[in-house]
Amino acid sequence: MDAFYASVEQRDRAEWKGLPVVVGGPPNSRGVVCAASYEARKFGIRSAMPCYQAFKLCPDAIFTPPRFDAYRNVSYEIREIFAEYTDLIEPLSLDEAYLDVTENKKNIPHATAIAKEIREKVFHKTSLTCSAGISSNKFLAKMASEKNKPNGLAVILPEDAESFLANLSLAKFHGIGKKTFEKMQGLGLQSGKDLLTLKEEELISHFGKMGRSYYYMARGLDDRPVISYRDPKSVGVETTFEKDTDDFKFLNGVLDHLSKETARRLEKKDKKGKTLTLKIKYEDFTAVSRSITSERVLYLASDLFEQSSSLLAGLWDETSEQSKKIRLIGISISNLNGNNVPEKDDGQLKLF
Repeated sequence: MDAFYASVEQRDRAEWKGLPVVVGGPPNSRGVVCAASYEARKFGIRSAMPCYQAFKLCPDAIFTPPRFDAYRNVSYEIREIFAEYTDLIEPLSLDEAYLDVTENKKNIPHATAIAKEIREKVFHKTSLTCSAGISSNKFLAKMASEKNKPNGLAVILPEDAESFLANLSLAKFHGIGKKTFEKMQGLGLQSGKDLLTLKEEELISHFGKMGRSYYYMARGLDDRPVISYRDPKSVGVETTFEKDTDDFKFLNGVLDHLSKETARRLEKKDKKGKTLTLKIKYEDFTAVSRSITSERVLYLASDLFEQSSSLLAGLWDETSEQSKKIRLIGISISNLNGNNVPEKDDGQLKLF
């Protein structure tokens, strides 16, 4: 979907159409930008940017808090359209998914025709635009989907993949982040063509196990299947404060809230787990985490709070001399066994 959250806001508030809209925390806050309309992006505003920085770039932008229920409802509507064509749907988030249409329900021979139909139906049903990428694997489909945004469609044929990637900046490769790109620049690597010059062993020596992935990326190779369901490895929630704090009582109150929300998410996913992890990020952006594994399953809010509060107290004692304030706190449950937990708590062509 194109600027999904911001586009939903512009659709539901006609007076915002054509204006720079930022979905996230209030302006001049340390909350982050969840999404920015294309009008806002012209000012350099991007997702995950601090809202105070976005406000500096565009003081006239409209800042609005996210409405995740609204976005989720639209996402379900779009998913229903996908399901008309295939059951092999791998959601990446509320606003993007991979579809394997090698064999599709309507026996349409060309993925391009399916993509056109889907885009038309999405617009008719939601009044929102989306972009589609078509290719022989997930990596190339993702790269194609970015090519003609917004409201675009692009195809990368297998025989054209290597030449397409060769002329592309490595900063635009899906899976190569800012830090990795900077390291690649230090090695004299700027484009896909440069990446092709290194052997697999050389890339592994520079980037560890990810080096193998970069080797195949440069050649447009990707054998990952479209997985229609992915079991979560952990369930949790975190929050960033408007102001840094060293108030232990306040932090405990936040943990109580996070425990209830995590319990709600566990119940929704029908999951229970045995390992609880507490995450803390300080004012200087250093982060620490502490975990505890229980012999009995954890899923009740009261148990989550008891364990997380205990971890916080232990961490507080360890770091009391540092006198650093906290800007983020979160908890998560892993070591999940979901439906296997006893009742009693006893101890191909792919379309992007």
